[in-house]
Amino acid sequence: MTEKDKIYRLRELINQADAIVVGTASGMSAASGKNWRYFYQDDDVYKKIAGGLREKYGDKNFFDAYYDPRMTKGEHWALVLRSMDHTRKAEAGESYEDLKELLDGKNYYFVTTNQDALLYRFFPADRITRLQGDWRYFQCKNRCHDEIYENEKILDELLPKIEEDSLPEELIPRCPHCGGEMVEWVRSREFLQGKLYKEEYDRYLDFIRSNATKRILFLELGVGMMTPMFIKEPFMNMTYQLPEANYVTINPKHAKIPKEIADKSLNIQDDIAYVLKKLLGKSTEHLDHQDKNNIFDSSKIY
Repeated sequence: MTEKDKIYRLRELINQADAIVVGTASGMSAASGKNWRYFYQDDDVYKKIAGGLREKYGDKNFFDAYYDPRMTKGEHWALVLRSMDHTRKAEAGESYEDLKELLDGKNYYFVTTNQDALLYRFFPADRITRLQGDWRYFQCKNRCHDEIYENEKILDELLPKIEEDSLPEELIPRCPHCGGEMVEWVRSREFLQGKLYKEEYDRYLDFIRSNATKRILFLELGVGMMTPMFIKEPFMNMTYQLPEANYVTINPKHAKIPKEIADKSLNIQDDIAYVLKKLLGKSTEHLDHQDKNNIFDSSKIY
């Protein structure tokens, strides 16, 4: 099937679907611009966030720096706070705007492993389930109670107090109940899967149950292979089990389909930003589509 045929077929599936479950991961955010690639690349955004820590420890992306055991607590917190600040201020880019236009008037639901909260800028909160948390919140590292805390005011207070790429340890956020250290509400050993997490997950399952016998489309955008158990494998399994389900994966380098669901699936091995433009009949001239080396590779992440 040619690229043109696949775009036409996907447009058909979207128009015919009674329900659309959209799974987004890092490749979707990366398709909106380089603001979101610093987790895995030694780019200008990472260099700004890391500051002098980049040369001090030699880490060449945010993930490596985040897990570097050589850093002091204060240095780690400086890195985290700057990343949070970047996330809340960065522009989302065109891909999310195009996705919103594509889904306008449709019966849809999102499940995401992204922690950047970009979906919330374009879609209602009651149509989103976060499987790996959200950088806009803190939680108690000890999980001594079931609550998460918005951190915008804390960021505004602490960012100016970072000195020489380190937050003074006496300023590290503390739990109001046990006094232990706070951490980001993102998937880790301490990740709080409490009442809010369960409510969101149940809402996602309810959407699937209520549409299980209808024409349901599982649309996977930028999902890689680091944690396939969250989106990719469930989408494939549900496509196999549900009688009217279809599965579409869009990934520039690794859009794979199991043979068991080949007749109900479509793989588009191309840039998400480009595919969304084509679906909407918009110009793609400004996209660097021909430079395959410039397309973000989400195959090994989320």
